[in-house]
Amino acid sequence: MHPDSQKQTQGSVSRTRYWLWCIFYVVSEQQQVIAALGKVGILEGIRWAYVSATDRVADDYSEAAGHDATWAGMTRFTLLRDRLDRVFACGRYALATGGDGSISLDLLQAELTAQDVTTMPQLKPDLVERADLNGSPGWAWKDWRWLLASCAFGKIDQLPWPQKSPTKQQVASQRNPEPPQPSLFEGLDDAEVAGLVLLGSPDVELDRQTLVVAHAQDVDHDERELVMGRPRLNAGGGPAWHWRHDLLTAPPAGGGRRIDDALPSLAPESVPDAPVRLRRQPKEQTGTEQANGDR
Repeated sequence: MHPDSQKQTQGSVSRTRYWLWCIFYVVSEQQQVIAALGKVGILEGIRWAYVSATDRVADDYSEAAGHDATWAGMTRFTLLRDRLDRVFACGRYALATGGDGSISLDLLQAELTAQDVTTMPQLKPDLVERADLNGSPGWAWKDWRWLLASCAFGKIDQLPWPQKSPTKQQVASQRNPEPPQPSLFEGLDDAEVAGLVLLGSPDVELDRQTLVVAHAQDVDHDERELVMGRPRLNAGGGPAWHWRHDLLTAPPAGGGRRIDDALPSLAPESVPDAPVRLRRQPKEQTGTEQANGDR
């Protein structure tokens, strides 16, 4: 073969391989979601809230005072819910609509440590909204919502969703966007395969794509776990997640005040705080949230 022809052939093969890669390479849901939430700072906010909550639990924990694993789990959930509302400007920390966007630093920083204040991520106050599901605390960005699930340390990959609340079972019953290829159905057409899938898997459709942030802590050994993922209803055993992402593997946040020109500086002030103007909630929560958040 002439050298020029050989070069042209090699070039054509390379281009063909490139376009085939572009056509058939599909980014997974996990990659898409984690990249998007990470880009806007949401993962950083969740991580900050968890570290702040678990630090406080570790500082306050005392067996001599009667504290045990139940106390640690309930307290961690309560503090994590509070810290998420703070960093995302939700609930009692929401900014007023149509006002000057000011909020009392006494309220925002109450009971936070100096480390908490310094490392609080810089996030826009309208980035995330509260989006509870059946009374279970939830937060949402665009079409994505996440709930909280507490579990025993070291058991995140074995979470028994069928034993959790009806709400968590609903979330774990959502359709898997990336089902494995049913190799046993090769002789069936698409309609027959779809029918079998529907018969064997009663998928749930929620108003938003809903993920779960699972958290655990070993106070005695100062170990922690925090993941976000799409749960899988593991009736009869099997994996607890379609996918999950470890939120503690990323570097710590640089911190700083929220991105909002109307907010005052976090530096000590010699004048009274600005008056608190809280956003009116769109509707009252239904039901009472359980202490461990498992609704």
